[in-house]
This record gives sequence, structure tokens and C-alpha cells, in this order.
Amino acid sequence: MSRRCEITGKGVLTGNNVSHANNKSRRRFLPNLQDVSVLSDVLGAPVSMRVTTRGLRTIEHNGGLDAFLLGTPNRDLTTEAQVIKRRIQRAQIKKQASA
Repeated sequence: MSRRCEITGKGVLTGNNVSHANNKSRRRFLPNLQDVSVLSDVLGAPVSMRVTTRGLRTIEHNGGLDAFLLGTPNRDLTTEAQVIKRRIQRAQIKKQASA
């Protein structure tokens, strides 16, 4: 499983540990990933995702998972998020057709 956020695309960064004696050794900066279930209003079910805490705040700021994904262009989303977006769009069309 990759260490990458499904919403923001944020991943692992690299850098140096620098000691007091100015010795440098390589290190990794890992994103704060959380396994969460985000509720989708259109699907009526929770969607399991692996997102950063910043990604969770982004979803909440935009009014929920559905509003965030539908309002974001595909070029800015990861492939996992695009799959969920297509599921939401299909469910929306199905609800509109039955109403």
C-alpha cells in the first residue's frame, strides 16, 4: 500500500537529519495518513479511504465528500478518487431518472 493521500495526492518527502556537528544523513518525511470511512450522501454508504488529516479538513471545508469530488476537476484528483467520483455521478443520474 503506497503512502499517498487519495484526496490531495500528498506523499513521502525526503531530506536530511542534520546533527549539531553538521553531519547529514538521509531521512523520510511521512504524511499523516489515516484510514477513514467518509460518508457519501448520494451513495448513502460510507466510502473507505486513506487520506491525510489535511485531506479530511479539505473534504469538510468543501461541504462533504460528494461536493468536493464533483467540484474538483479530474486532473486534480488521484485515480482512486476519480473512481469514487464516477460512482457518485452514476448514482446521481440514477436518482434523477427515478425521480
